[in-house]
Amino acid sequence: MENDLEEELNKINREPYKGVRDFYPEDMFIQNFIFSIMKKTVENFGYNEYNASILEPTSLYKAKSGDELVNEQTYTFTDRGGREVTLRPEMTPTVARMVAKRKRDLVFPLRWYSIPNMFRYERPQKGRLREHWQLNADLFGIKNINADVEIISLAYSLMKNFGAKDKNFEIKVNNRKILNYILKDFLKLETSEWNQIMKLVDRREKIKKEEFEAELSIILGEKSEIFVKILKSKNILEFTSLLPKEIADNEGIKEIQSLINQLNGIGIKNVSFSPDLVRGFDYYTGTVFEIYDKNPENNRAMFGGGRYDDLLDIFGEEKIPAVGFGMGDVTIRDFLETYKLIPEYKTNINLYICTLSDEYISEANSIANKMRILGLNVEVNLTDKKISDQMKIANKRGASFVLCIGENEIKTKKYKIKNMKTGKEKEIGLDDMENFLKP
Repeated sequence: MENDLEEELNKINREPYKGVRDFYPEDMFIQNFIFSIMKKTVENFGYNEYNASILEPTSLYKAKSGDELVNEQTYTFTDRGGREVTLRPEMTPTVARMVAKRKRDLVFPLRWYSIPNMFRYERPQKGRLREHWQLNADLFGIKNINADVEIISLAYSLMKNFGAKDKNFEIKVNNRKILNYILKDFLKLETSEWNQIMKLVDRREKIKKEEFEAELSIILGEKSEIFVKILKSKNILEFTSLLPKEIADNEGIKEIQSLINQLNGIGIKNVSFSPDLVRGFDYYTGTVFEIYDKNPENNRAMFGGGRYDDLLDIFGEEKIPAVGFGMGDVTIRDFLETYKLIPEYKTNINLYICTLSDEYISEANSIANKMRILGLNVEVNLTDKKISDQMKIANKRGASFVLCIGENEIKTKKYKIKNMKTGKEKEIGLDDMENFLKP
């Protein structure tokens, strides 16, 4: 019976569920580093933190994110009460719901942020997992382009605060109003065909060129050639030269020009107009943008966002202008690793206390508690290992200082403390220990 149980336990897979991660201490160190930069940066811009449950009614995503997302990419199930529930695949519908609920009590403009975890049922690959954490920053209540400038400036500041240089990344921008003009007025497509084109262009980089052009030709026929030329435009001048003169009066073109000029004016030069940038969600109404890694080893979109002024419609509320973005922890970690921008792993132990034998553990705990009350992080040896082995443990833990307690220390109340970085030792009393150990 005992052998059967042991055999059954040995069969249990030690790996996490496919597409999610275990976070060992060294992984949490990196995750906390990423989160700390995120929090510090957005709060520096005046954004306030909010949060919500990972569970949402499935109807919330069907209403605005689209059936494709719900049917193909979510963890959706029926709970015991017969309700259809989804593990959140994104945060924007949730924050829109929260704003709609308390709209009359809130003071606009709102600057909100959150770092929730998300779930998407899709094939795990580099930069994309089934569960990830994502910084979401949203600005509600500002209709003009100044809000778009601020949100992109925030995204830029995040990259700079992570240690990135302008040459490492590019900010690509477009506007849904321009896309709508091309599809409706220039190509004269039916509304039912818009979504097909948007989805196809959005996954353009994920499929072969031949496959893209073949699918495009099915929808557009002979118009596909000029559409491809439009998508390949390198700047606004080349883009507008391929379209009727009336495009110059398009609101989206004016917004893009103003956006780029204002960003350039505050020192953000690595921004460019990209007519092939659409972003997949249906709720975008104006500016869309993405941050691209320029390294050949990781040349891809890392994160992005845009303006979504109509999202509160689904709650029967008056429109509130909104713009925001989401930065995932997986892609930004890949970026930081590519450019060697992750700090060296270290624990937060200020003091490690060694004991010559079990009888000195009580004294060690007494000293440790006094130091902890003062705000220091202290670890006490509770084993019967030799002092040399305890010192090795302290070194592996990354402790800043080590002191050893034995009979002599108990009698004299003087303690030799070793600085693990310099190797120097100093004998001090308990009263002087706090100032000596302060980081």
